[in-house]
Amino acid sequence: MTTANADLFTPAFQSDPHPVYARLRTDEPVRLVTLPGGNQAWLVTRYEDARRALADPRLCKSGVLAPTGPNTLIDPSVVEAMSKHMLTADPPDHTRLRRLVSAAFTNRRVELLRPRVQEITDGLLDAMAGRDELDLIDAFAFPLPIQVICELLGVPAEDRESFREWSDTIVSGVSAGERLPWAFASMLEYLRAMLARKRVEPADDLVSALIAVSEEGDALTENELTSTVFLLLIAGHETTVNLIGNAAYVLLSQRERWAELRADPELLPGAIEEFLRFESPVETATFRVAVEDVELGGTTIPAGAAVLIGLLSGNRDDRRFADPDQFDPARRDNAHLAFGHGIHYCLGAPLARLEARIALGSLLDRFGDLRLAVDPAEVLWRPGVLMRGLTALPVTGLR
Repeated sequence: MTTANADLFTPAFQSDPHPVYARLRTDEPVRLVTLPGGNQAWLVTRYEDARRALADPRLCKSGVLAPTGPNTLIDPSVVEAMSKHMLTADPPDHTRLRRLVSAAFTNRRVELLRPRVQEITDGLLDAMAGRDELDLIDAFAFPLPIQVICELLGVPAEDRESFREWSDTIVSGVSAGERLPWAFASMLEYLRAMLARKRVEPADDLVSALIAVSEEGDALTENELTSTVFLLLIAGHETTVNLIGNAAYVLLSQRERWAELRADPELLPGAIEEFLRFESPVETATFRVAVEDVELGGTTIPAGAAVLIGLLSGNRDDRRFADPDQFDPARRDNAHLAFGHGIHYCLGAPLARLEARIALGSLLDRFGDLRLAVDPAEVLWRPGVLMRGLTALPVTGLR
């Protein structure tokens, strides 16, 4: 039985996409689909095909922002200034950009954040204590990573809500309608002003480090700087918001797992990897384009076609994972694709893991009676093709 395109990218699909992906993996593992904006792309759903596609140099990123649909007009100059980052580049440009960014965004810089991440976490939990009911996304899962990435980059606290609005709009893609060009343009205007300030008054932050970094006379251009800071802001908090929110949802809808992790905190590092696999915070990798015919899963993707790689689907493939629809914090063989694979593997993965371990460990320790305030089936998932996350997560049991 084939899966009709009408089954894809609807609110019902976003609520529970796993049965649809399971059918696609069985019947049409590489399938041409129509996206919400009207564009078409080949959707890859099996683990091995996805892993191969993520590392295949014939599936290129250069010049690909995303198919935006015929009714979404983003100014070409804005696209140019926001798409010159690692995620839209192929070697040798990607190699150069990643080297320069890695020189500023070091593991040491991330590890130095540990005490501050704990401090921010504790402050958010203090503010939650004693409330009858609240939205865990709004009160905890969002403010923690946005505060961390903004402090890391040097973005003032008063500007963070603006970033949330722009970011939510951008990752929603064409479903954001006419607000999408506005969000891109607004963020670009802000980033250019921030870079100008940092050049005059550099500080001990990542943006100042990116401006200063150079190797053998090489440095980031203005468009590369705006694009890279844009990427770090979006990727630096969106994935972690979803990781923390999705993980809390899984634990609160499977209370025995909540109790299990509270009783044995040593399970938490493995549980983080299982959250990443089981309800991946990124549903699909960003778009690629085939520069020549590419065979995947017995299907030939023609040159020039857009390709969408299903990370969420691949991570539930029973050809790769035993009992993939079961959440198992003790799972040992867990080579998931949540952070990608190959040269575009997520540079911020160590920061996301650090934040998730501190956030979830502290939440489990502080609020043993935390529970969902609604039926698990009532929670709403964010629209869009790229991200997998909740719009809200009402909870109670905070006293």
